[in-house]
Order: sequence, then C-alpha cells, then structure tokens
Amino acid sequence: GTYGALVTIKTMLEDGYTIEEVDKMTGQAVGRPKSATFRTFDLVGLDVFGHVIRNLYDALPEDEEREVFRAPVFLTDMIGSGMLGNKTKGGFYKKQKGEGEKQEIWTLDHASLEYRPAQKIKLPSLDAAKNVEDTMARVKSLVWGEDRVGQFLWKTLTRTMRYAANRIPEIANNVVDADRALRWGFGWELGIFETWDAIGVEKSVARMKEEGQPIPENVQRMLDAGAKSFYRNENGGRAFFAFASEQYQTVNEPAGVVVLKSLKERTGVIKKNAGASVIDLGDGVAGLEFHSKMNAIGADTIGMIKHALAEVEKNFLGLVVGNQGPQFSVGANLMLVLLEAQDENWEDLDLAIRAFQNATMSLRYSPKPVVVAPFGMVFGGGCEMTLHADRVRASAETYIGLVEVGVGLIPAGGGTKEMLVRALDSIPKGADDADPFPLVKRTFETIALAKVATSAEEARSFGFLRDEDTISMNADRLIADAKQEVIALATSGYVMPQQRTDILALGNPALATLKLGIHQMKRGGFISEHDALIGEKLARILTGGDLNHPTRVSEQYLLDLEREAFLSLCGQRPTQERIAAMLKTGKPLRN
Repeated sequence: GTYGALVTIKTMLEDGYTIEEVDKMTGQAVGRPKSATFRTFDLVGLDVFGHVIRNLYDALPEDEEREVFRAPVFLTDMIGSGMLGNKTKGGFYKKQKGEGEKQEIWTLDHASLEYRPAQKIKLPSLDAAKNVEDTMARVKSLVWGEDRVGQFLWKTLTRTMRYAANRIPEIANNVVDADRALRWGFGWELGIFETWDAIGVEKSVARMKEEGQPIPENVQRMLDAGAKSFYRNENGGRAFFAFASEQYQTVNEPAGVVVLKSLKERTGVIKKNAGASVIDLGDGVAGLEFHSKMNAIGADTIGMIKHALAEVEKNFLGLVVGNQGPQFSVGANLMLVLLEAQDENWEDLDLAIRAFQNATMSLRYSPKPVVVAPFGMVFGGGCEMTLHADRVRASAETYIGLVEVGVGLIPAGGGTKEMLVRALDSIPKGADDADPFPLVKRTFETIALAKVATSAEEARSFGFLRDEDTISMNADRLIADAKQEVIALATSGYVMPQQRTDILALGNPALATLKLGIHQMKRGGFISEHDALIGEKLARILTGGDLNHPTRVSEQYLLDLEREAFLSLCGQRPTQERIAAMLKTGKPLRN
C-alpha cells in the first residue's frame, strides 16, 4: 500500500498530473476510499507518513525498489514547513476564504508549494465509469483505456502488482494474505492480486513484456503452469494459486466469517430478483441480501422483503438483512420518485410509499426475529429499515442518517414515526412530570438537519441505534455476528412485539413552538422558504397533526401523516429540482 502511494506520487511528478487528477483517479473509481491518495495523506498526517517511509527505507537495504521509499523533495519540504495536513489546517488541501468570505477548498501546487483554488477535473472515462457498478469491470475498463486515466492507472498499477508479487513469500505467505492486508488495512475493495485478475493476468503480462517490464518469476511460472488467474471458483468455493506448490488451493475463510458470494455458489439462493435475494445462511437463519445499484430500495427490494418474511415464518428461526456490497443502502430510488412526481402519478406514488411502510412495519412485527446488519452508507430508506429491526448488528464504520430533507422530502418509510417513538420511550418509567417537548425538538433537529452519524457509536447518540444494539469491529464478521444475534433472540424466548397505540402526540401547542423556531430561522436568512415548508411538514408529523391538546395516537396514524407530507412535497417544484440536482451532481441543491 505504501509502495503504491509512493509510485502514485512519482508518476504524478514524471507525467505532469495534478493533485486533483490523481485523487479523482485513485479513489472510489478504482474501489479505494473516497479520500483517495492526497486527502488520505492529509488525514493521516504528512509527518506520520514521513516516519513510515523513512523507516521502510532504512529497513530495506537489499530491496530492488528501495529508492522508491526515499521521500520526494517537495514532501520533505512540506514536512519541514509544518504543512502536515488536517491537523495543521493545511497539507495537500486547505480551507481558504474566497470571494464574499465564503470557505473554499484550495489545492497545493507541489512545484511552488503555494495554494491555488481547486480545479474542476473533467475526465470523461471516469464519468462514464460511474455507470459501471461492478468494481472489477470498472477497473478493467479504466486501465485498458487509452486516455490520461488509462495511462496513469496502467503505469502505477503494473509497478505495484509486480512489486507485490516479488514480495511473496517475503512479507506474505500467499496472494490471499497480501490482498487481505490491503483490504483490511487500506480499505481497498480489491486487493492488488484481485485487481490484477480484474485487468487480466495473461493479457497484462503480454503488454508488460512488450514494454520491456520485468515479469516476476512466480507469476511467469503460474502462467507456464496453465493458470490464467490468481483466483478462481472451485467446488462452490474460492481457490487461489499458491506459488509454492504451483497449484490452486482453497481459500480458507477465518472462523466467524461468512462470504455471501461463496455461500451462494455452494448452496444457491431460495428466491431472487433484480433487487435482492433470499438465501440460507445456515443454522436455521435466512438472509435477505440487497444487490441493486448502490443497494437503492425499489419495488424489487420491497417485494423480496415480503417473500423473505414469509419464508422465514415457515422454515427458519429468523432473518438477517444485510449484504457485502460497497454500501448497505443509499435509500430509495430517487429517479423513480422524480419520474412519478413529474408525471403527477400520485396514486402510484402513494401505493409505493404504502408498500415501503408496510415492508418496514412487517420487519418490526415479524413472528420471527429480524436483525439488520448495516455498514458504510445507511441513508434514508436504508436507515428506516435499520430502525425497524428487532436488533441491529452494525459495523463500526457505519454512516447512518435520515437525509431526505436534503432532497426536499421527509422520511416516509416509518423513519419519522420511529425516531419519535424512540425519543419518547427514553423518558424513564414513572417520570410523569418529565417534559417530552425537548426530546421531540431534538428529534426534529436530527431529521430537519439531515444529521448523519459518522460511526456506529455516534449513531447511538442520535437515536439511530439503541443500547441493546451491538457493533462489529471487523466488517468481515458482520453477517456471521448478525446471524448469531438471530439465533440468540430465537432461542431465548422471542416474542413478537405488539403494534403501538400509545404514542404521545403533543398537538398544536408544541407545533406552534416548532413553527416559531422555523420562522425565526427563515427571517434570519439561515433557511429558504422551501426549507421552512419542509420543516413545518416535519413538525406537523412529530406533534401529531391537527390536535388541540396532547393525545395518544397509533403508529398507523403517524405513518399516514408521513405519507401525506411526502406526497405533498413531491408536488412542489423546488423538491423536484432538489431531487434532479442530487441525481445529476450528487450534491444537495439549496433553493
């Protein structure tokens, strides 16, 4: 990983790429973290990175690539000048006041060590690659491109691949261990040998030979033995080519790890459609796996929830809802919402919202326990599904929130209702004099500000996770851990919960107070007219609609208010503009 980062810097300097270009080419496009190369340096600290490469340089006197670990001059100058990254408010990037005192991100010119406004990078092949969901296919298409992206990735990846192969068995016993180190330690979706498989080993080696690049002996022996890839599917599992024996060997997953892809190859699936699959996780536990683009929730996913719960009721102890994609779920399929709204298909949209509300409620009131296993991005509808689980087993790196306000909507899959219920349930029993309004106000702020927890632990403070929900530090163990949660619930006297009819709605007095705060924010110029409208719709749900005094209401009553507010906002042009902007740019529109 460190070698690859240094080769990236070296290639940037040799071939005249900018810092912005490099970060765009070495981030999510190739299955790496969003921070890519230089934002990662800023996050870690350039002084820390400097110590790492200095230690490697000193420790590798016989390494054929030792000089790669010598710090570039400009990096040494940055460290000497105290430009260490985020902790010094300036590294490869820094925040700078631009026109009108507005905060802007400026980028370092590595030649002059001066900052300049960040450049907008136009690389057509990267834009086209966004439509390729499979990471291996996306990497392959980019590397074999003939543009600046393809040239850069070919040069950096081939050097890194050759170096990694030459380090086996020196620092890793086999390709599996090397790949795991890069996935677990650097957050790569694909290890370096998995990346090589994606590019094509035989084809890439032929090109390397044409270019005069030396081929690692162990890789050449592999090809001579008739093996065409480092990994292959074998007997319903995964096998890797062992350089020592020159044969394929089974990849033995660590204890407590479930790999859904391998599991499905061995046991098949119970039922599948384009959005999700129902699978047998073993030991009497079923799994519901999402696999739509970005795991967005649409009609296919909702339909499979219904089938999964029916299957579980007949044949299983309980259900795990999870997947092993890049993200758990980015929420509802906004494109479908926008198209229905623009065509004014209100009946169809109403039916779709009802279907999703019924799906989340069916998770909550299943006769068998349901455990949701979120990780990565858990937004909107994905968050709402998580909120309705009997138990949540979350990855430590979970970014969860109800973000609908950012596209001019409110959570309408039961999320608003559930956050209110959780807030009110936090009042200790017997505390009859406790004022519930501060809890309602806090819930309003969490949803209205589209707050996103940046870890599973922080999600507790926002109310997205409860005290009884648990966390897995190792994401590879998440599905197995969730499965054990199901078994524990099922074997300890699980009782299906009863639908709530005792939820306290504070009525018009509380609504008036929330509206006053919204009005003051609008008068102060902090929110727009449309923001205020969304806020009032949300406040109305959280206080129970048109109630003259505090009243106990049912879950269905609040769900009806959610659906009414969602539909009315869909009919607003500013909301449609916000959805369209999010789909086009990936950023919220403030209108």
